[in-house]
Amino acid sequence: MKLIRKILFPIAIIYWIVTFFRNWLYDMGLFTSKSYDLPIIAIGNLSAGGTGKTPHTEYLIRLLKEKYKVAVLSRGYKRSTKGFVLANDASTAVELGDESYQIHTKFPDVAVAVCEDRRTGIENLISINNPNVILLDDAFQHRKVKASFYVLLTAYDDLFSEDFILPFGDLRESAMGKKRANVVVVTKCPASLSSQEQEKVKQKLQVEVPVFFTAIHYDTKVLSLHSTLPVSEIISKEKVIVAGIAKPKYFVDYLNSGKDKVMIYPDHHNFSEQEIAVLNDLAQDKILVTTEKDFMRLNGKINSEKLYYLPITSMFLEAELDFQETIFKIIKKGNKN
Repeated sequence: MKLIRKILFPIAIIYWIVTFFRNWLYDMGLFTSKSYDLPIIAIGNLSAGGTGKTPHTEYLIRLLKEKYKVAVLSRGYKRSTKGFVLANDASTAVELGDESYQIHTKFPDVAVAVCEDRRTGIENLISINNPNVILLDDAFQHRKVKASFYVLLTAYDDLFSEDFILPFGDLRESAMGKKRANVVVVTKCPASLSSQEQEKVKQKLQVEVPVFFTAIHYDTKVLSLHSTLPVSEIISKEKVIVAGIAKPKYFVDYLNSGKDKVMIYPDHHNFSEQEIAVLNDLAQDKILVTTEKDFMRLNGKINSEKLYYLPITSMFLEAELDFQETIFKIIKKGNKN
């Protein structure tokens, strides 16, 4: 893999030039970004994935939904539909994409929509739902819209400052894109990360905006449609672990007993009939534990009495109130209602 990336280095240089020129055109005003009269918070990253956008979007939903009418808009990666789609009771993961469907099922009182063109999506949400605030999921590079506030995520063990642009590295654009961020959140940190270590990370990032640190918080139970099981009980048991996410190592390491059958697939993987048959066969005498995102695609295809998922949330290591206060200030400033 490393050899292939070295071979692709000249393509990465071309890609860097293209993305740099595109951003320059927006920065100079030669390409226009549209602003709106309500606060819009964009959550995104510079890398191609694996920074934990969905848990952090869900964190913001929980933070805001009791005080404001919140709507969530994403492009709906790998969905079967096109154009603007507003989630409803009949929606599926195939129609919305797994991440948007996950958010919709967890927060049915929040408007969740998908649209490739974020301007169209925002304008439809305003017309149909009239929200107080819109969360743009995975929209850091979508510069046709000028968000009120940009939350830039970067994983602790894969900082954007130590990466390179695709296809030589994993960045969608160069690290110069950090200039558009209003805050940076370093995700997937060790829960014990000291203040001294945090300062070292800040020095590596070299940003002039506040930097916050979060860790993955795993639930104490795995869930199915019918029951729950304590994680402490299932960790030591032989099981099937299934992960179709960008960086499955954390999830697998947390659950793996050393005797488990581990099945790894690409991020947002659409499981074939043959793959489903294999998983059902493996789960005949064991439970199958997967991520929440994968559960959205596997539910209804795997024996429901065997299929469990492990919920996760994002947990701030410190300064959580400072982050919350920053978000509330942006919303109060941008919301005329």
